Amino acid sequence: MMRLNNKGQALVEYVLIIALISVLAISLVTFLGGYLKDSITKSSCALVGEEYQKGAKAGEGYCVEKK
Repeated sequence: MMRLNNKGQALVEYVLIIALISVLAISLVTFLGGYLKDSITKSSCALVGEEYQKGAKAGEGYCVEKK
């Protein structure tokens, strides 16, 4: 018996691929989130003329006034 409509199968495959990419992206941001936050904080410290102070863990850095 021949199938006349294969569009549903392709749609499911695209949804699975998008779901896999989404899960990978979310896990990468979760894993590297602290490091990303630190790099953004370093950049913002430089923009406002302050020094970056490293925190105890990744993502806990902050800006302090220059001495």
